[in-house]
Amino acid sequence: MAASESDQDPIEEDVRVSSLEERLEKAQNRDRIRTGHANKGPDKNYRLGARVLGLLIGGVAGGFIVGFGLDSWLGTTPIFLLLFFFVGIGTAFWSIYRISSQPVGDIGTAISDEDDQGLS
Repeated sequence: MAASESDQDPIEEDVRVSSLEERLEKAQNRDRIRTGHANKGPDKNYRLGARVLGLLIGGVAGGFIVGFGLDSWLGTTPIFLLLFFFVGIGTAFWSIYRISSQPVGDIGTAISDEDDQGLS
């Protein structure tokens, strides 16, 4: 009869390996700090730029898609496409204006979750 795996003692972790891992992590952290590549996420300006770009693309694309859909559904000329295209552009510009009119310290919180539910 073969011995089952539960009868065997698990292999304990070697102290030398854990010590080596700790020293390696410390050395990597020192190297990141020395070269200036600490674990930095995107800064405020990058996030704000991405947000503005998203508003521009989303407003224009959303207006275009809604207008095109209405024109296709109603069988009209591109009147709704043009109308909602310009409404999307206006909405994007209005949102960007609201962000830019905030004080510098509050720009990251220019549009709260309540504002995302509808226009103020």
